[in-house]
Amino acid sequence: MERVQTGALIIIALAVVLFLLVQARFLLISLATAIVLFSLTSDAINFIARQRIGPFRIPNTLATITALLLISAGMLTLTSIILSQINTVLTTTLNYAASLPRAVAAMFAWLGEDVETSVFNTVSSINVGSYLSTAAGGAGNLMSATVLVILFVGFLFAERIWFSTKLVALAGNEEQAERVSRIIATIIHRVNYYLLVKTGVSAITGVMVWGVATFFQLDLAVALGILTFVLNYIPNIGSIVATILVALVAFVEIGEPGPTAAIFATVTVIQFINGSVIDPMLMGRALRLSSFGIIINLAFWGAVWGVPGMFLSVPIMVAMMIIFSQIPELRSLAILLSREGLPEQEEAPHAVDPMSESIEGADSTDRNENEAQPQQPDAPQKEDDAA
Repeated sequence: MERVQTGALIIIALAVVLFLLVQARFLLISLATAIVLFSLTSDAINFIARQRIGPFRIPNTLATITALLLISAGMLTLTSIILSQINTVLTTTLNYAASLPRAVAAMFAWLGEDVETSVFNTVSSINVGSYLSTAAGGAGNLMSATVLVILFVGFLFAERIWFSTKLVALAGNEEQAERVSRIIATIIHRVNYYLLVKTGVSAITGVMVWGVATFFQLDLAVALGILTFVLNYIPNIGSIVATILVALVAFVEIGEPGPTAAIFATVTVIQFINGSVIDPMLMGRALRLSSFGIIINLAFWGAVWGVPGMFLSVPIMVAMMIIFSQIPELRSLAILLSREGLPEQEEAPHAVDPMSESIEGADSTDRNENEAQPQQPDAPQKEDDAA
């Protein structure tokens, strides 16, 4: 009976957590995004704060305010660009809405006239206007989410100097606090590395897709480049969706199978080289995540938080695997999430600032030397006393 009660309580707790995740999705997505941005910039702030301009040292407050202003300007600029491109896509979609069913149906002409007619009727029955209004409403919430993320990042920056003190108080002792600090540092290090590599590869892919679309004189060349850049953050399926959208837009605009096939083949090669060759080569063994686990995690967070959950699925999975690997009761889950069944993070002790480790090592060496030095004159003094 106790096991049954425990199992029932666990199921109820999971249901409550899932309910809260869905109901507070806007707030939680903004908070998760703010934490990711904070982890990306906290190391940079520490580096800037350690620099000196002549005899003067850059104050930590000045470095924090500068970083917050840069983050705010960057996020507002990026949001404005995305909103403008969404407006362009919506306007262009309305212009091509009449020719869209015939263009999509023509792609299935090789299957027979009956299939082509069926596809044409199906696509014609889709109310494009309702989907466009829904997309416009979602785009309107993007600016509100950006402002909320900036506020969260600002408060995190304001509280960062007290993190170590609070961590010691929560852990109960310095040894446990140091262990938790290393786990957090490992999560930050791996998530930052993943995001930096993903950003670089996605940016290169987006620029190359924009170049291909510009070469074939597509009206949505800039929008397709930005869309490819954004979708490539979604693991595994993001690049596939981006490639299909580029080919579909090309076929609707051009209307000829030859150029459309050339665009599709070129974009597919670009995505394959960048996503399957360069990206894994740069990532190396940094993540150690199971491909099947990534798909399951992607499906779960996509169902709970929608498209933003897909973008955050990999950072969340990295944090879960590292935390589970440190808890004996949950270590089996960490093994399932890992790629090779080895969830341990070997560089966790090195994730802490190496300057602090070297200073601690130097302090311990000096302390040992200071403790050893007074013992040297003791021997002759005792001999004199004995004499």
